[in-house]
Amino acid sequence: MDRYEGFHEFVRARQQSLMRTAYLLTGNAHLAEDLLQTVLIRVASHWGKLADGGNPEAYARKALVNQSLSWRRRRHVELLGAELPEVAESRQAHDETTVRRLVLLRTLARLTAKQRAVIVLRFYEDCSEHETARLMGVSVGTVKSQTNYALAKLRALTPQEVYR
Repeated sequence: MDRYEGFHEFVRARQQSLMRTAYLLTGNAHLAEDLLQTVLIRVASHWGKLADGGNPEAYARKALVNQSLSWRRRRHVELLGAELPEVAESRQAHDETTVRRLVLLRTLARLTAKQRAVIVLRFYEDCSEHETARLMGVSVGTVKSQTNYALAKLRALTPQEVYR
């Protein structure tokens, strides 16, 4: 039996979803690719245990969050969102939906790493507070407070016209 049996199928099936999560955590396509590659190497090294009754997707998502937080703590990555174009320049070339997305991405980049992870897990991945706490390795109370702080900061930093 191949040690990696099923791993390639897992990657093919979940790669796009995991890549979107990695991008939301990093705010940079190149860093997201590096993050996902790093995590998939870790998943592959534990594939035997994960394939035999583990949950490879949950493990991969938790590893994405942990690795992105680790990179931020070590200042390994540049400021999130630094490569995003100015919204004023984009307003002429893009429709309103694109402008909203750019404003929100730029605003997400100004959150702390934990706040960004909480927002991505709670509202993009649709995880419960308990699931988010488990994935991040923190208490439910921390998830609640970080969500509160992050949403308040997003509301303060995001222009009101984005919500129209």
